[in-house]
Amino acid sequence: MTESKRKIINDPVYGFITIDHPLIYDIIQHPYYQRLRRISQMALACLVYPGAMHTRLSHSLGAYHLMGLALRELQNKGAEVTEEENVAARIAILLHDIGHGPYSHTLENTIVEDVIHEDISALIMEKMNEEMDGDLDLAIRIFRGDYPKKFLHQLVSSQLDVDRMDYLNRDSFYTGVHEGVIGYDRIIKMMIVYNDELMVEEKGIHSIEKFIIARRLMYWQVYLHKTVLCAENMLIKIFIRAKELALHGEKLFASPALAFFMQQKTNGIIFAADPEYLAHFCQLDDFDILSAIKVWANHRDSVLSTLCRWLIERRLLKIKLSNNRFETMELEEMREALSKKSGLTGTALDYFIFTGTAVNRTYNVTDDNINILFKNGEIKDIASVDNALINKSVSIPIKKFYFCYPRV
Repeated sequence: MTESKRKIINDPVYGFITIDHPLIYDIIQHPYYQRLRRISQMALACLVYPGAMHTRLSHSLGAYHLMGLALRELQNKGAEVTEEENVAARIAILLHDIGHGPYSHTLENTIVEDVIHEDISALIMEKMNEEMDGDLDLAIRIFRGDYPKKFLHQLVSSQLDVDRMDYLNRDSFYTGVHEGVIGYDRIIKMMIVYNDELMVEEKGIHSIEKFIIARRLMYWQVYLHKTVLCAENMLIKIFIRAKELALHGEKLFASPALAFFMQQKTNGIIFAADPEYLAHFCQLDDFDILSAIKVWANHRDSVLSTLCRWLIERRLLKIKLSNNRFETMELEEMREALSKKSGLTGTALDYFIFTGTAVNRTYNVTDDNINILFKNGEIKDIASVDNALINKSVSIPIKKFYFCYPRV
């Protein structure tokens, strides 16, 4: 008896999501895609919002569902989308985050240096395409943005894509932060294709304003929450220290895939050129990281073991936020106090006392703009609409400086 290649998934955010094409079914069953079950969507935000335990897999399925709704709406308004393009666009969004490594954005450029997850996603899609005899050719073109119908790529990656729609809705659902809830259904109903570009009808202006403001609030309240910033910086420091020790010959517990990356420096050119790097990367997930940290908490190196133990036990560093850079004198006083108490000196202190910046740009007027199509045929960027709540001031990046230090 052959296996049915149709599946209904019960999603807590949208209800039932239907997998209705054999190729999409095969992609979901692929080990590369199933790895996303073991990659957290919000990294260490769960240390502040305990419910934020959802995965990249659930997010990608949600974005896939919204893509289906958007394509159906655009077709009803006269946009030409063939069945092949429909399937390819849904595959492109389904696989858009497949290149994320452990703990998503937090360890990007730490375990693997100078390689962004979008480039790794493209490499993984190419590898899967080889296995699937070229069936992903069109999906890859849409993902990369080199397919003539620009609006299909805009649905995958733009300032009004279904990726952002899902993560705002999903992350607000799991954190309980209601400021992130958006009217995704109305936004999709207001979408239209004009001159082969994705736009929003005039009557959807206020829904787009709500969408942009929700994103701004979610960044400061969740993604760049000061405790989340602190915890994620501690995780980064742990891996910088572990990699430093490993490169100097220290034997550290690690899974084979994690050990591969800890024992060498990797840049984007090397990663793309050597298939062995991608093969090891596709074996990495949050489990590799967490199991290593639990073991390293008892390592003889006091810097590594202390950071690991504190993170596991949620004994996080203290953090201050400011609109201005912190004075050097304040840092030096803290370093001196920690040195006297712990005996740490020199660069070892940098793992416990450090500064950084958090930047939030709500809307980028130089990027792929959100265009409003008025009834008279006029087209305006959302930031240029008269009397709109959103204006060009939201394109100015807001920068906050943070200072992390131990509870001396």
